[in-house]
Amino acid sequence: MPEGDTVFRAAQRLNTALAGHTVTRFDLRVPAFATADLTGESVHSVVPRGKHLLMRIGQHTLHSHLRMDGAWLVYSAGEKWRHPAFRVRAIVGTARCEAVGVDLAEIELVSTRDEGQLVDYLGPDPLAEDWDAAAAARRVGADARSIHVALLDQRNVAGFGNEYAAELLFLRGILPTTAASDVDARALIDLGARTIQANRNRLDRTFTGVNRRGQTTWVYGRANRPCRRCGTLILRGEQGADATRERVTFWCPRCQR
Repeated sequence: MPEGDTVFRAAQRLNTALAGHTVTRFDLRVPAFATADLTGESVHSVVPRGKHLLMRIGQHTLHSHLRMDGAWLVYSAGEKWRHPAFRVRAIVGTARCEAVGVDLAEIELVSTRDEGQLVDYLGPDPLAEDWDAAAAARRVGADARSIHVALLDQRNVAGFGNEYAAELLFLRGILPTTAASDVDARALIDLGARTIQANRNRLDRTFTGVNRRGQTTWVYGRANRPCRRCGTLILRGEQGADATRERVTFWCPRCQR
């Protein structure tokens, strides 16, 4: 699932392409909004909120979530798409370009005054101007579950996904099964905010400081490979808020205690 920095860059790209321009093509290929038509309206802005994208057009907001495989691609007017049409869920076009939403998991169109109903449940976002680190730390520290689950709960802090959870816990030397209440949540959230803020303008995020392929993570995706610090084999497990939401975890049994 895309992390908050990926969504941040997508919003920047869409905002640069669309903001200030008039919609000439509007097509939502989902039953609930298939008849919606915002042609003739102006695109005001495209903004991220955690892992959510909010495209404000006229008096409406087009909300989308990328989930595991979704993406927004920007094409020049008349440019041929590089993917099959059956995967397209949304099209917002102007005279100069076309934004195409592919494999989007969530699409909703609401009045902009009501967009809070979709995203107000989210916790503080480290990539937002109103980032509140203290509030995020309080929410994470008060969670009764494991720290891995608490970090992934978007109600606590918005934008961290599985890769960030694994890497931040390694960097702080914390086992993913540790109770959130036993963790220095303020230090963990501070590290997370600094890391995702540093990565937000990078095409390829890094946690190690190395940008070369295969060398950007400490533990994520490295099961049964030696820890870059101590050489111990990285372990792999699963954790989740319940059996239907388990995510793969990675950790070093020596560096994380």
